[in-house]
Amino acid sequence: MTEPTPRSRRALLKAGLTGASAVAAGLALPSTAFAAVPLVRADRPVLTHGVQSGDVTPGSAIVWSRADRPSRLVVEIARDPSFRHARRVPGPLVGPSSGGTGSVRVAALQPGTEYHYRVTAESLDGRATSEPLTGRFATAPVGRRDTRIVWSGDVVGQNWGINPDLGGMTIFSAMAARTPDLFLHSGDTVYSDGPLTETVTLPGGRTWRNVVTAEKAKVAETLDEFRGQHAYNRLDDNFKRFAAQMPSYVQWDDHHDVNQQHATSAAPCRKPVERRCFR
Repeated sequence: MTEPTPRSRRALLKAGLTGASAVAAGLALPSTAFAAVPLVRADRPVLTHGVQSGDVTPGSAIVWSRADRPSRLVVEIARDPSFRHARRVPGPLVGPSSGGTGSVRVAALQPGTEYHYRVTAESLDGRATSEPLTGRFATAPVGRRDTRIVWSGDVVGQNWGINPDLGGMTIFSAMAARTPDLFLHSGDTVYSDGPLTETVTLPGGRTWRNVVTAEKAKVAETLDEFRGQHAYNRLDDNFKRFAAQMPSYVQWDDHHDVNQQHATSAAPCRKPVERRCFR
């Protein structure tokens, strides 16, 4: 599948929402985690980080997931949650080169229609299948119709991470409660240049406590560390439930790679493009 061309959120805000190009941001996770996830059974793959849909059009959508070992992703798509008359869409082989992640384009859909999808990972010999994970999305309508969009950005920035004392990133549950048709994530899905600390001292002597992983404890410099930035968000159950239920259009912004206002000595590359760096 050809990846969409990334655009900065500044470009989108200048151009407006109509016709903006969506990108799949941060959907590759660490190859180190790929080998380390505990197995439910030795003979079957495991989907480790939930499911997500995005780039929804009137006739198609992208479905994403991640397996813990080399396997093939398979998506079943149906008009109802019982998956009667479901259509099977074989996806790509996934493995260490992609951090176990893969995307499946589901086409030939009806506009303005709710669909339910079920994702499994099949072992390479075809003898074992993962436990399924389910999600839903609605295709874009054709013509005028009321649509509810939630908009946000900047996840786990400025040293505010997943706080288990407060139930994690509950903003995603609050957005889900609004039952939107689409989530527009306008950049900074991660802050790869902003490490987390275990605690933050608040006014009055209170303490904010962060869940911290090795990848989030330092500025990202390697591929595994950048993948670990995105894997961190999927430790949060609020985030995973929201991602499974709400199709997203996701953009890149500067903190995905390097803040150009910072010194570039720790940057993974040296060629700035729209306040980002790419190899």
